[in-house]
Amino acid sequence: MTRPLIAIPARFCATTSALRYAAEVNARALIEAVWRAGGEPASIHPAETGTADRLKRFDGVLLPGGGDLAPSRYGAGDTHDTVYDVDTLQDTFDLDVARHTLESGLPLLAVCRGLQVVNVALGGTLEQDMGGPEREHRHLVHPVTLEPGSLVARAADAEKADASCYHHQRVDRPGAGLRVTARAADGTIEALELPVAAGWFTAVQWHPEDTAHEDPAQQGLFDALVRAATR
Repeated sequence: MTRPLIAIPARFCATTSALRYAAEVNARALIEAVWRAGGEPASIHPAETGTADRLKRFDGVLLPGGGDLAPSRYGAGDTHDTVYDVDTLQDTFDLDVARHTLESGLPLLAVCRGLQVVNVALGGTLEQDMGGPEREHRHLVHPVTLEPGSLVARAADAEKADASCYHHQRVDRPGAGLRVTARAADGTIEALELPVAAGWFTAVQWHPEDTAHEDPAQQGLFDALVRAATR
């Protein structure tokens, strides 16, 4: 059977010694998780135009992690000094991907920055910094509680999961129509879904690819994406 084609927007990288030049990359662990699920992962180049037409050839989309969105994208008048790796083209492309994917009904899994992109694309806002090293979720594995019956709980086949996190920002106000389907003990929103979405969609604030190779609950998110993308 032909593997469903899963689009993964590439991330700009300033230096990659093996390639000798700046590059557009995706995390190997993320690509391997899609492959294990039975999908064909394909990195796509960020560009300013033509997003909707480009997505038509794919069976599903995975919005990966990355740097911070420009605060101006969600109406903030200032920029916290911890905001990093903002790129105008990356922001424009990722937001376009989120909007067109949700509108078209293509299956969509959004991870970390990807969750924040979807939230902003639907009019939500972000907390620019969670309060410094003692409060941020960087290099941290912590439990999250999943809403029973939600898509994320069904994909993970669990109502609690250990989430591997790397983020210093979080959702402030959820975007239009989004429902919170997981939280951390400190109240951080850890998953979002859109009940009125035309296709399968869930977003998680953590990085399931970090532990998917050994944790069936995390691999289950990629499995669910690929199942939804199988035509």
